[in-house]
Amino acid sequence: MAPTAYGKKKHNMSIHDKTMQERSLLFAELASLAYGEEKAVRKEAKTHGFTKVSFFDNGGAQAYRFENKADVVVACRGTQPTEFNDIKADLKAFPVMAETISRVHNGFKTEVDELWPFVSAKLLHPAKETRNLWFCGHSLGAAMATIMASRCMHEPELMDPISVFTFGSPRVGWRAYVKSLLVTHHRFVNNNDIVTRVPMRIMGYVHHGTEHYMDCNGDMLTGYKPWRRFKDRMQGMWMGLRKLSIDNFSDHSMDCYIDNIRKWKEEKK
Repeated sequence: MAPTAYGKKKHNMSIHDKTMQERSLLFAELASLAYGEEKAVRKEAKTHGFTKVSFFDNGGAQAYRFENKADVVVACRGTQPTEFNDIKADLKAFPVMAETISRVHNGFKTEVDELWPFVSAKLLHPAKETRNLWFCGHSLGAAMATIMASRCMHEPELMDPISVFTFGSPRVGWRAYVKSLLVTHHRFVNNNDIVTRVPMRIMGYVHHGTEHYMDCNGDMLTGYKPWRRFKDRMQGMWMGLRKLSIDNFSDHSMDCYIDNIRKWKEEKK
């Protein structure tokens, strides 16, 4: 994980004052950083302007909390293929009753339940807290970030998040549950990323948030018609096969998300 070159002025700037492209890149890099070892993450966090880092680890569920004078960011770690607990969480797709309304993915809820007592304890006393709260994550971490942000909105003794930024997020719950999530959510989808298509709709699952779709060339698009997306995904799959790679899996890479968002940021300068 190479450090990102932010100037001193950018370090001191509140996330709220950044452009959408700058925010998106920062959260993508923090979501990627959440996969790192604690010592390396603490060092890397300073290059992003965060002076304090907390690591939460319980039952295999993991997340980082990044802090500075203006912001608090909770970045949830995604699936690690070598961790049985993560694989088990992904596979426990049978929906269970949510803490609010309707049904949510069993494995994702279980991962959040493991960490919630520790994460929420750091988010108390909103009346005394002047900083902004944000959530982010990739893959399993994206689902966890979405559920955690929602819980904050439903628990008055906790800080309210400004928004959640997710990358390669699976569907988290049934329609009624998703409608109850009272948080602004920017959800990034990279072309043929297979994880964004599970669990299947036939099980009642739907997505939450505003989708930001990246096409097979890495361009950010909005308002993409279903037939055009199908055509783009077929083109992306063909491009992957020509490179002897399986597009559905390579498009889930956090590095791909970061590269595409960095390209988007540069184009908006």
